Amino acid sequence: MSSNLNRRRPAPSPAEPGRPKRKLKTGPLLVLLLILFLGNLLWFIAWLIPNDKGGSKEEVASVSGDEITREEWLAAMEDQHGRDTLLELVNQKVMETAAKEYGIKVTDKEVDLELAMLRSTQDSTETALFAGDSARVRDKLKAQLILEKVLTKDVVVEEEQIKAFYEENQSLYDVPDAYRTRMIVVDSMEKAEEAIAELEDGSSFEALARELSIDTASGSLGGDIGYISSKQSSVDAVISETASSLDVGKWSKPLTLENGDIAIITVTEKADGQTFSFKEVSGHISRELALEQLPQSVTPEAFWNEFDAEWFYSE
Repeated sequence: MSSNLNRRRPAPSPAEPGRPKRKLKTGPLLVLLLILFLGNLLWFIAWLIPNDKGGSKEEVASVSGDEITREEWLAAMEDQHGRDTLLELVNQKVMETAAKEYGIKVTDKEVDLELAMLRSTQDSTETALFAGDSARVRDKLKAQLILEKVLTKDVVVEEEQIKAFYEENQSLYDVPDAYRTRMIVVDSMEKAEEAIAELEDGSSFEALARELSIDTASGSLGGDIGYISSKQSSVDAVISETASSLDVGKWSKPLTLENGDIAIITVTEKADGQTFSFKEVSGHISRELALEQLPQSVTPEAFWNEFDAEWFYSE
């Protein structure tokens, strides 16, 4: 999805022999989904807030008899994530209002396209950005599409440019099957067998990954390495090949990685691949090329005054 307005591509030209394919710009989408991840905390906090006023003094933890109250816990979470969470919610509401004002619509098929392309170009080191329920992920992508459509509604892109881009980058729109994968990495076969025994006894894969995995990046996420596809170059070949053969909810036998470590993986979700025709992606391409013609980056905050958006955080 072409939401990065700071990076510009030159106008497309017909493909030339040996010319490399142009890459999708997915960094802004990953930032967008990171904000979504933080946004989920708001709902969690709301769920935790007690109905009675005295409940805020409830003890939620203690250290050597020194208690930590629910009030302190919630205040700490607001300090750490409150601003970003509220910003995400305000911006989403601003974009919904803008869509009504400018008569802009975003279809489910458009969101499906963005999701499919995002999965296919995901950087496996940024998997936390896919956290959150699917409905809210779709809502955030929809808000971003509204922003892009508002910004490009008066920009003209010639049909020849759109066709040239599609011909040059057609492989981008042939999206393979993707598998949401978790892994536990250990340094010996013995530890791998012990982990499998715990899984067979009913232990949570996510909990074991946090406890046992020596891959700290994925371990801190419960082993989540995001969506991967077969023959994906950014992932160890044995992992990508095994993921495509696993049933959802099952785990693999111990896998020896290229660096000698041992991994156990599980697939939590499968996203079927899709091939998008020129007709299906022409609007996406037109919008991407139009964004490159804009002189500067624009965010939803630019519309706050127009739609009387206010919040209590001061700059």
